[in-house]
Amino acid sequence: MTAILERLRGRLVASCQPVDFGPMDRPEIVAAMAMACIAGGAAGLRIEGIDNLRAVRPLTDAPIIGITKTDLADSPVRITVTLPDVRELRAAGADIIAYDATDYPRPGGRDQILAEILASGALAMADCSTLADAQHALAGGAQIIGTTLSGYTPATRSGDPGPDLALVRSLRDLGGFVMAEGRYNTPELAAEARRAGADCVTVGGALTRLEHITGRFCAAVEGAIPT
Repeated sequence: MTAILERLRGRLVASCQPVDFGPMDRPEIVAAMAMACIAGGAAGLRIEGIDNLRAVRPLTDAPIIGITKTDLADSPVRITVTLPDVRELRAAGADIIAYDATDYPRPGGRDQILAEILASGALAMADCSTLADAQHALAGGAQIIGTTLSGYTPATRSGDPGPDLALVRSLRDLGGFVMAEGRYNTPELAAEARRAGADCVTVGGALTRLEHITGRFCAAVEGAIPT
């Protein structure tokens, strides 16, 4: 499993997650996205959903971070919520399984999910929002700590559109494998994450969410005043 981390160290992970229920939200299109990202140089992939993972896994031996997303009525936690999710992700070929490592309540709790990931034989990636989340995850055996949820939880929402480079620096000092993730929407910001101490950088929306990318260009063009 250490070899998987070495394949990712100093490289890019492409998160291939189309807009939910959009025209590209189909397993065959996610698989095509993933292969395009690998062709562009990505060392690994982050894939959401069992069907999408099953479509991608036969096409590449690149490390895959697998997740599921579930909307719960009584919890804000969405990422890899249940034990069956973990087992299905592993069976579908995930090398790494990411989970919500915040302390927000969910069925069974975060420690149970982490233990199930480790028992499955996959590497565990803790999607963190704070330094405390990462510390707790490392103490439980998670091998990867990510900044994924910083800025997306009630405690960390600030309105800042940029990534949390300060958290990257804090996680670096903990000694685990640090994944910078969340709002790295330019090559320059991805490079800043590496300089801040990230072992690897995940980029998603800037690569694969065409609706969002197109919207930004439309807003820029339509808001420009000819000189």
